[in-house]
Amino acid sequence: MGCCSSTEGKRDWKPLEERSCTDIPWLIIFSLFCIGMVCICGFSIATGAASRLISGYDSYGNTCGKKNSPIDGVTLSGRDMTENKYVFFLDPCNLDLINRKIKSLALCVSKCPSAELKTYSDLKQFSLSNGSDLCSYDISPTRYTGHSERFTKCPKLPVPPSKSVPIFHRCIPVDVGCYAEFAQAFIAFVGDNNTLRRLAAGVMASKEIIMGLCLLALVLSLIMMVVIRYISKVLVWILTILVIIGSIGGTAVLWWLYVDHRTAANNNTLSVFGKEVASDNVKALLVYAIGATVFTVVLLIVMFIMRKRVALTISLFHVAGKVFIHLPLLALQPFWTFLCLMLFWVYWIAVLLFLGTAGTAIKNNSTGVVEYQIQGPLQYMVWYHAVGLIWISEFILAFQQMTISGAVVTYYFTRNKSQMPITPILSSMARTLRYHLGTLAKGSFIITLVKIPRLILTYIHSQLKGKENACARCMLKACVCCLWCLEKCLAYLNQNAYTATAINSTSFCTSAREAFLILVENALRVAAINTVGDFVLFLGKVLVVACTAFAGVLALNYQREYTVWVLPLLIVCIFAFLVAHCFLSVFENVVDVLFLCFAVDTKYNDGSPGREYYMDKALMEYVENSKKMGRYKPEDGDGRELKSMARGGT
Repeated sequence: MGCCSSTEGKRDWKPLEERSCTDIPWLIIFSLFCIGMVCICGFSIATGAASRLISGYDSYGNTCGKKNSPIDGVTLSGRDMTENKYVFFLDPCNLDLINRKIKSLALCVSKCPSAELKTYSDLKQFSLSNGSDLCSYDISPTRYTGHSERFTKCPKLPVPPSKSVPIFHRCIPVDVGCYAEFAQAFIAFVGDNNTLRRLAAGVMASKEIIMGLCLLALVLSLIMMVVIRYISKVLVWILTILVIIGSIGGTAVLWWLYVDHRTAANNNTLSVFGKEVASDNVKALLVYAIGATVFTVVLLIVMFIMRKRVALTISLFHVAGKVFIHLPLLALQPFWTFLCLMLFWVYWIAVLLFLGTAGTAIKNNSTGVVEYQIQGPLQYMVWYHAVGLIWISEFILAFQQMTISGAVVTYYFTRNKSQMPITPILSSMARTLRYHLGTLAKGSFIITLVKIPRLILTYIHSQLKGKENACARCMLKACVCCLWCLEKCLAYLNQNAYTATAINSTSFCTSAREAFLILVENALRVAAINTVGDFVLFLGKVLVVACTAFAGVLALNYQREYTVWVLPLLIVCIFAFLVAHCFLSVFENVVDVLFLCFAVDTKYNDGSPGREYYMDKALMEYVENSKKMGRYKPEDGDGRELKSMARGGT
């Protein structure tokens, strides 16, 4: 089950030839874990938590809209609330910002007050007319005006008009002004209700423009993927030249400033204090200039060593563009993944809310109200549920990576592209579902093991903000940073392990080991692809956001009645970045998968009969140029003229 206990031996790379189930024990563990998640949902529903959440309950443990059983020690429990279907809060604006709940007595009523009630006489008249008692059950409506406890057991005057929420049957005030402080706890920049109202009005008034700009961002992201393919060579070399010029120019300016300040410091026109300041500036500039020089020299050496490997990045970008032409459904993968994540998150939040109202009814002696608490070992269900959020979310993301890897591997290792499956994406999904779910469960669990302590440390740091000393704060930040770096490294290794599994149908540990060895052997190529390629894709994301924002400014400028642009433009820019990130991240994944396929291809094939290359013509040209320049070792090939074996649309 673990890496050390894996019994699978080393296999030769046989792309798409053998297919078998991988990591079955981990699939069983993951299945049992998911069954546990379902049991938690069933427990919350069976104990009435779902009913209490939807129907609501009062402060005495009575579920609204139902006939209830009495609770020991609570005299006002066990009432028949069949006719009282709505929850009414005596003081709905008494908010607990820390625990994010309403600190008020709650009652089950038959009707929410639709008009403002200013006096206790109005309360009495409302109750007698509608049969909806707004004071505690032990006070008769006829005694509302003179009862001694009316100030604590009756609603705070004036009672604002309210209406019921469609699903959750709560009486919510029509004027949400009393929730302004609660909203400010989440939206720091909202200073007053008028600002919030104007921002919301701006969004509603410009909703057509927002939808149009979001569609523009989608189109621009698709165009950017095509543009990167066709101008990748020019774009990469322009960026390389700009980096070199910027580094040399910055170093030259620092040395010029150093000489200029040293000359000024040597003049006798400065005062004693001025000479001390000038001397400090000269020393600082000397340190900066030396550091910049070292950095520039190292950068130039690295770029000189990697200059030929940049050509591989360009070729991979070119082939990645062809992959999207042959596999257009790849562009839809982010949408399917996002939809699955949203459905799971909605389910997770619903069950979490169920758990919040699950358990045994217990009277709080300090407040006199009934609270539902889970006691004993069952109280750890929330933590189990929290782990499920991370593990299953990572599993869904891993399924997307495996699907993309399987489709790209099928494209790369199919010599005749006309013989590819009709829908390689669906074929890859089917293969993953049939053979490799255990591998995904294991890989996603490893990421979960790293992410959970990082999130815990981040939470501790946020709770201790301003209370811990400088040493503890530094150690917490260092631990969070190290765990974040480890998580990113493991995520990259996992992605390549999924690709190796898609190629050779090996278990997670075997695939990760083989992929790691391939990456180490091609460390400089990996560095070139991850630096140059990622930077190009990042610039593509920035360009999509900038173009969308520019179009948004022009569109809003022609509609002068939209007085507040901040929120509509911010929504559009965030959406544009997310869309561009989704599309270009898929492009980046395709490039990484192609590179591992290329590395395997060049390691085990040399172009000779019986060992023909699988690669595309663009990559073939790169390999042939490399051979002519003597950059391949003898064991990488015998120097024969290369012949493309990828026919049919390459």
